Parts: sequence; structure tokens; C-alpha cells
Amino acid sequence: MLVDLHMHSTASDGALAPAELMARAAEAGVDLVALTDHDCVDGLDEARDAAARLGMAWVSGVELSAQWQGHTVHVLGYGFDPVAPGLQDALGQVRQGRWRRAEQIAERLAAKRMPGALEGALAAQRAAGGDPDSPPARPHFADWMVQAGHVRDQGEAFRKWLGAGKLGDIKQHWPTLADAVQQLRGAGGVAVLAHPWHYGFTRARLRRLLRDFAEAGGRGLEVVNGKQAPEQVGLLGRLSIEFGFLASVGSDFHHPAAPWMALGAMTPLPGNCQPLWTDNRFTDAVVMHGQ
Repeated sequence: MLVDLHMHSTASDGALAPAELMARAAEAGVDLVALTDHDCVDGLDEARDAAARLGMAWVSGVELSAQWQGHTVHVLGYGFDPVAPGLQDALGQVRQGRWRRAEQIAERLAAKRMPGALEGALAAQRAAGGDPDSPPARPHFADWMVQAGHVRDQGEAFRKWLGAGKLGDIKQHWPTLADAVQQLRGAGGVAVLAHPWHYGFTRARLRRLLRDFAEAGGRGLEVVNGKQAPEQVGLLGRLSIEFGFLASVGSDFHHPAAPWMALGAMTPLPGNCQPLWTDNRFTDAVVMHGQ
């Protein structure tokens, strides 16, 4: 069974609408799928209906931003009730914060002789099929910067202006790691720490993060993220066993032009890990679809 539990649509910062994304996942041979937009569940209904038409097993998904010891980390949630009041309230607060962040990015770019960034990012978001009522994300600002001739490509936009430690890297007041986990659990979901290798932590600091995540009620670890290096996957697999986590896999797909994040094309999960989809939130969906 081919599983891909991490992907993004135009409901957040992805390039494809939810139904189109599901169609591409089905073409790639994916059997079990989850849409995990950033701090947003707006695309879930469209994705669920498309997945059902295409014969894929489906679970609700989201990727929540959280704060841990001054760092932003991401928590994937699965199998929750998307309309649970507590989760909806939390997502509404984050949405407001994302609007404030977009306005601040635009102000900082304007101070560097790049006026009109917010309007440009919104236009780029609309051109990509995104919801104009949703706050634009940094990739939308990057697209506008390319179109306006301020940078050559998205990569340069992030290296010079939008990436970690740069002008556009505005630290938002995300929920704490423990709060994000509890929001998902309160909605009936399971919490999984996303792409732990991406944070650049030392192994000792990563272990502290995993310990705190487990104590907060986290249940899984994303052992495979896209075409991640096998040695990284091997280490994360061993950590998942050490901490008693279920192991998850996902392409982290955003755009068709990024082949290292191709739908359904991930580094294999180590055989000694217990897959996340053995959790009953997943097994019910898989059995229902006859997988």
C-alpha cells in the first residue's frame, strides 16, 4: 500500500487545488492520502470528496504551527473532527496572526524599496487558485518578487529576504507545542511531529523535543519526508522506536516543479518501524476502501 500523509493545496501555500491534488496523488498510485494544509482545514471537504471518487482511502489532516523553546515547529494532525469548536477557535486565532504577519512582511519589504508586496502576494495567491480571503504565505510573496523583478527565482527570494533569519522571517506567536497537541487530541485526532530533521537541531536538542512532544501527548513521528536521505530516515526510524512513536511518511508536496517532493515518491520507511496507519483512525478508513 502506497501512503502519502503530507501535502499542501491552494488552501494554504500549495500550487494545486485540493481536487486536482487528489487526482495527481491517485495518478501516482497513492492508496492512503491526507491533505495537510498549514493551519487550515478549508480544503478538506473538496479533498475528501475527490479522494472518494478516485478510490483512495482518506483521513482528515492539518499541519499546525507551534512554539517550542523559542523555535517554530510543525505538528501534523490526523483523523480529527474538522468542525470541532476548540480546533476551529484555535485555527481562527492563527489565521488572524498570519494576516498580521503578511502585513508586517509587506511593510519590511516596502522599507527596502519593494512597495506593493501585500497586494502583489495576494494577486499571486489568486493566480495560483488560492482563496483571496486567506492570508498570503511567504511563497506567494516570493512569486510576486520574481514577477516584479526583485529576484531571479523563489530560491533567491528565500535566501535573501524570506528565509530563516531574514527580513521576512517574522516570528509569530504560535500556540505552544503542548497546546497544539491538545487542540488535535481534543478534536479526536492523533498528533505527529512533522519533518524533525528540518529544524536543524543537534541530536541532543532533538531528543529533548521528542521527549517534550511525547509528554504532551504526541503519538507519531514523521520518519520520512519526501526524498529524504536514507541515513536521516534511519536515524529517525530508530528514534521513533526509542520513544515509542508511530512512524509516518509524506511527500510534503507543494508544487509540481519540486521533484524531491513528488507525490507518492518518498524514501522507504524502515521495516522495523510501526506505521502510523496501524492506528485505528487509519485502519477504519483503509478497511472501508478495501485496501
